[in-house]
Amino acid sequence: MIGGTKRQKEMRKALRNLAPRIPMSDAEAILGLALSGHLRHLPPTIALWQAVTSHVRHELTEYDTLLEEGYDRDAARFFVVETMNSILSAWGCNRQIASDGDGL
Repeated sequence: MIGGTKRQKEMRKALRNLAPRIPMSDAEAILGLALSGHLRHLPPTIALWQAVTSHVRHELTEYDTLLEEGYDRDAARFFVVETMNSILSAWGCNRQIASDGDGL
């Protein structure tokens, strides 16, 4: 994703600032989510945070498995928040998700 629109460039820059050590494969997936239609109206930093948390939750934790096992959404989020924050820290992200769901 070299070049691109102004918004794409803003998103890449914002993602580098948010998570400087993010693996390229995760970065590309997150940028795709952040640039999708339902997040398009949001400022880049907000769209990216929503895309980052969604990607980490669904792709890198057992969140969906917990839902399939019958846990409700809030319980499943509670059980994966530590894993999510560990991943965010490993990516160099200074922002964390509160265990009460703030920041999701």
